[in-house]
Amino acid sequence: MTADRFFHKASELKNRARYKDALLLFKRAKRAYEKDNITEGRLRCFMSIGDVYRMTGKFELAGKNYSEAIKISGKLKDTTTAADAAVGLGLSVRGLGRWKEALEMFSGAEKVYREKKDSEGIAFVLWAKGGAFRIKGDAADSLKSFKKSLKLFRKLGDKHGIGYNLCGLGGVSRVAGLFGDSFKYYIAANKLFSELNDTFGVAYSHCGIGNALRMKADYSGALLHFRKATTLYRKIGDIVSFSYTLWSLGKTYTMLGKLDKAMDYFKQSRGFFKKTKDPRGIIYCKLGMGEIEFLRGRISSALVNLNAAFRDSLSDGFSVENCHADALLSFVNKNNGKSGNRCYNKLGLKLKFQSIPFNIP
Repeated sequence: MTADRFFHKASELKNRARYKDALLLFKRAKRAYEKDNITEGRLRCFMSIGDVYRMTGKFELAGKNYSEAIKISGKLKDTTTAADAAVGLGLSVRGLGRWKEALEMFSGAEKVYREKKDSEGIAFVLWAKGGAFRIKGDAADSLKSFKKSLKLFRKLGDKHGIGYNLCGLGGVSRVAGLFGDSFKYYIAANKLFSELNDTFGVAYSHCGIGNALRMKADYSGALLHFRKATTLYRKIGDIVSFSYTLWSLGKTYTMLGKLDKAMDYFKQSRGFFKKTKDPRGIIYCKLGMGEIEFLRGRISSALVNLNAAFRDSLSDGFSVENCHADALLSFVNKNNGKSGNRCYNKLGLKLKFQSIPFNIP
């Protein structure tokens, strides 16, 4: 099999979310291109290998491959691929919680796309920026960026792009306290991804629907969708999305009062987040575990977890998570969550902390 045939077969497998098999063939293609001294082929492989690592939560490995792609595209004076690689690198560092660096990379890539009037590139980077703004805690800019991207993808007729923007809008709407909107966006995304046979998108939207239902206190419905998502994520090999779904299961069982089961899910989730080096995910686990310890009457242990979540979210610049920690600490310290609610208001979020357990969005 020639290098091109390896590459095209790998691309087919990647599009079907068979990432493990795709990765093996991309690496074989890269070796073949290196043997034949075909630089453009090596570049395509570095980009695709970066994509596979990113989609499976191996962000540091993804970043290394995107960085190589940036170097090669620079030598080839291929500014478009360099911008694509910069977006990939930005998404990778975003996955490691470094949203400030991500936004800088996205802004540089967007400048290139706009100079070239590359509508597809602009749509892609606006989607990427939407996710970074959400992690920053800027729901307003996140919504704007996703909506601009969605409009462009609709104009381009890119159904996959439409679906992932609907998921992005579903996520930020939930964080903003717009739970009805969140549910509608995720339902639309799930329908579209099902029609496209996009396994990753179906899994992603099932998790989103589950969280939207959780926020509407439909816990049995939420559990059904989380289980569908975890089954697909196991098949795909996406450890990051799988970890967040485990966290969501933990939060759902917390709301149902099944604390032992909830703690088990939080511990599983934390273990995976440590492997993927996701500081934001670890913070969410500390919040969940702190709540459970409080509900068990173990105040000292609760404070250890919640204080750590507050400190870490503050130092990493995760504004929403810092508000969650502030609200929980305020309640534990018998201030009824008032400071946390002021924090939400400051960020423009329609959230209100009332008691523990708090159904963290």
